[in-house]
Amino acid sequence: MATLHENDLWFSNIKEVEREISFRTECGLYYSYYKQMIQASSIEQGLLELIYDNKTESRRTINVLQRMNIYQEVFLSILYRLLPVQEYLEPIYFYIYTVFSLQALYVTSLYATSWFLSDSWLAGALTASWYILNRIDTTRVEFTISLRENWSLPFFALQVASITYYLRPQLKPLQQRAVLLLVFLSTLWFSLTWQFNQFILLVQALGLFVLDCLDLISPDKVARLYVVQLSSLLVVWLLQFCNPMLLGSLAVSFLVSTLLVKRFQAGLKRGGPLSRLARLVLGGLLVLALTFTINFLTKKSLQLRSDEHIYKFVKAKFGLGSTRDFDAKLYLCEEAFGLLPLDTFDRLAGTLVLYPYLCATSVLLAVLLFIALRNLIGSQSEADQHTLGLRPDVAYNLLHTVLFGLLAYSTMRMKYLWTGHMCAFAAYGLCGRELWDICLRTLCCHTPAKLRLIRYAAPVSVLIFLYFKFWPKVTEELSELREFYDPDTVELMTWISSKTPVGAVFAGSMQLLAGIKLCTGRSLTNHPHYEDQALRERTREVYQIYARQSPGAVYRTLQAVGADYVVLEDSICYERRHGRGCRLRDLLDVANGHIMDDAGENEPDLIQAPHPRFCVAIKADDPAYTKLFKRVFQNKTFHVYKLRKRKPRSVGGSTGADV
Repeated sequence: MATLHENDLWFSNIKEVEREISFRTECGLYYSYYKQMIQASSIEQGLLELIYDNKTESRRTINVLQRMNIYQEVFLSILYRLLPVQEYLEPIYFYIYTVFSLQALYVTSLYATSWFLSDSWLAGALTASWYILNRIDTTRVEFTISLRENWSLPFFALQVASITYYLRPQLKPLQQRAVLLLVFLSTLWFSLTWQFNQFILLVQALGLFVLDCLDLISPDKVARLYVVQLSSLLVVWLLQFCNPMLLGSLAVSFLVSTLLVKRFQAGLKRGGPLSRLARLVLGGLLVLALTFTINFLTKKSLQLRSDEHIYKFVKAKFGLGSTRDFDAKLYLCEEAFGLLPLDTFDRLAGTLVLYPYLCATSVLLAVLLFIALRNLIGSQSEADQHTLGLRPDVAYNLLHTVLFGLLAYSTMRMKYLWTGHMCAFAAYGLCGRELWDICLRTLCCHTPAKLRLIRYAAPVSVLIFLYFKFWPKVTEELSELREFYDPDTVELMTWISSKTPVGAVFAGSMQLLAGIKLCTGRSLTNHPHYEDQALRERTREVYQIYARQSPGAVYRTLQAVGADYVVLEDSICYERRHGRGCRLRDLLDVANGHIMDDAGENEPDLIQAPHPRFCVAIKADDPAYTKLFKRVFQNKTFHVYKLRKRKPRSVGGSTGADV
């Protein structure tokens, strides 16, 4: 990863401003806090500036440690200041090398998971090989270094490996306690480094709940894992200065509900088959009802609205209702939040990871359903148990890969939660005893010698095939040399740093403003961390610069948020990347009621607005605009305007002073 990153950008030879520009969109925002901590006069001063931050959002003081998951930047900056590495390692290299090192932890955890499942080190080697060869679908760390998932997924993989080991039978009590501690620490670090932790842990908890109901995992172990998950989230809640979004999450509500219902679960599993089924359904409905009740009451008491946009997006995505909501449509129009493209499966099939994965998943799902029915009926003869069984660690990983596979298919951005584990599970299917045992018994040719031979011959054959087919491509990719080139953005950042006051406030797109904060240290009106209701409303207001609004309305909006300069981007004003109806200007027109929502009946060009588009009209130097805005910088991509000072109306005969 480090080599690819260096070769793609020539990172060691470009200017510092170019290095910082390479941290695109929200990556630049997160890295700016690391840079801020490094440049602070002391660690204490740096922490105070984060807790009482008034530069990330103009005219507001926010606690960045509460709002965002940036403890990793804080920890890394403190580590850099304390370790004797400053003389020979620049802060930016210390940062990126740490992230790349975490990918080693990621692959090591996947290696361990497949080894635990199959009891074969060849499965680990095959997992690592598949992860590397499917790099396009397993990671994007080399070009989104500081993205939150690149910090959290290695710890999530470590947590899955720890749970896999914990669910192995015949562990000693001391081993169980040690592994549970590792599960807690990995869950804590995973939750602390990514704002989407609550949704991932909710899916994981749902899988454990299903396996518990089907008697495939020990209820005591499931209860301990619930406690570990809940404890981790509560510790994160405390570390993030009692962030209400965590308490109001569905994950916390679900974990509390399951632990409350847990004491009645033994009674729910008694009786005949129909009685057991009815009681299990009743228990599931009780947990769901209690979850939504607790979640509703918590949000009402905390007046929590920060995650509303996520539920609106999910509702619109699955066709549960149309929406004119700007935030929901902003997500719906992004390719990353669409369905998983089918060419993903073609790439996975090309490296042979898809075939053993599908075979192992389908066969073991059939086995799981058979055992679940057998447990439900209650007929568990010794012959049945010896003929067909499913270890708890295998059952957990099976349901884990199915649930996260469905999540990845529904939302492409979530595929990185699935594809890494997919490599581990496919390697287990190729090297594990269970699948080959079923195949050999079906063919009536099962012997211990044949089982041992095929378990080693199959992965070795695949590894040899992968080496001869892909090693030349890997070496060719590692030898490709490119260079970072973005002169327009470099010119903009240089102009801002040299020509504007240090306290100036900039308005513009979320993505660009994150880079402005990192490269110049100027204050912002809005930014890409979208998990706050007030910020989303402000972003929509600032984005009126790309809508059909009068110059006076835009001026008043920008003045209200304290902006001194506004940056207009031709790539947004004249956007062609998205299709009709999904361009930012179309979304704003829909939200403002200037065009009809349904493009099937009313095309997006049926305009009902009395004003021209602001970003287009202002470039014509109309007097209505020039009296409010002065153009101070422009190149091929960016146009910067300064808000002119306006004199307020005189009150009581006195003359007004400049605002």
